[in-house]
Amino acid sequence: MNNNESNPTKPVFVMCYCTGECPGFQSLNLWQLVNRVRNEMDVEFAIVHPQLCVDDGERFWKNFAKPGQKYLVGGCDPRMQRKMYKDALSAVGADFDAQVTALDLRNMETEAAIQKVSETLAEMGD
Repeated sequence: MNNNESNPTKPVFVMCYCTGECPGFQSLNLWQLVNRVRNEMDVEFAIVHPQLCVDDGERFWKNFAKPGQKYLVGGCDPRMQRKMYKDALSAVGADFDAQVTALDLRNMETEAAIQKVSETLAEMGD
């Protein structure tokens, strides 16, 4: 595998930060979370998007998502994530239900969010 290919066996962590102004993320240090995930956990890489539920979020998924790749998405309610991303993923041959694990990280302190991501990644690896 060359450096430009991703390893579909490792999930990609995508953090949606709800513009950074959502009161639900006030106690979360975004950069500490993302850096801990990418440096300490078994992910292909970690990225941040400011608001996946709007037009550029849909364009992001259509340009980024691919069949077979697993995604762990931190953000809001998992039901809302499914509703907002499912069609964009389907348009490129990806399947939300099979490929995305959605986590609600709102109203969490940084350490609690890190723990939740870590535990979820361990479950995804089983």
